[in-house]
Amino acid sequence: MSVAVETFGFFIAALGLLMLGVTLPNSYWRVSTVHGNVITTNTIFENLWHSCATDSLGVYNCWEFPSMLALSGYIQACRALMITAILLGFLGLFLGIVGLRCTNIGGPVLSRKAKLAAVAGALHILAGCCGMVAITWYAFNITKDFFDPLYPGTKYELGPALYLGWSASLLAILGGVCLCSNCCCGPDDNPAASTRLPHKASALQSSGLSVRLRPATTDEEGDNSFGKYGKNAYV
Repeated sequence: MSVAVETFGFFIAALGLLMLGVTLPNSYWRVSTVHGNVITTNTIFENLWHSCATDSLGVYNCWEFPSMLALSGYIQACRALMITAILLGFLGLFLGIVGLRCTNIGGPVLSRKAKLAAVAGALHILAGCCGMVAITWYAFNITKDFFDPLYPGTKYELGPALYLGWSASLLAILGGVCLCSNCCCGPDDNPAASTRLPHKASALQSSGLSVRLRPATTDEEGDNSFGKYGKNAYV
């Protein structure tokens, strides 16, 4: 996998994490408008933590949810899922910085960096899935109450924070997939390792054989070797 794809996945996942962090405290998870006359028009909007209301005169009031135990079960679950998504995203962001091949953090061993990048990608995918489940679950309850003719409470519509959260979750999943695709490639060798010997030479060394070159004989040595025999030995 090219370094460009890996870097692209890292920044896309980081953008998704940033958008998830913006989605969580956003007040416009669900919105309801109560129409009366021009003066008494009210807009009510809520998120996972508080509910707010404003009228046409600009009067703005918010109040926190009184007790966590008094909340609906899906709101408590959405809180836990969103916080888990952000924590997983931060951990994946840290491992992604270490695992990027374009950085010198974590040493020069590229196979180790590939594993760290794959783990970071998996964490970003989990973060995106947690955010997607939380926001989809919240939106499902909004639409269920809205189309229920017997529901006695205030009927809400989908707020802009939900669309922001869906986009953030998709970006986190896409960035995680780009980082995880790094593990599909074979691990590269350590560039700091020593140069390997050719195949034949290494094969000879591994088998315990050694090639010894006999020193070349000089002319004097040649004459001495013939000197062992008399010059008149051959006629």
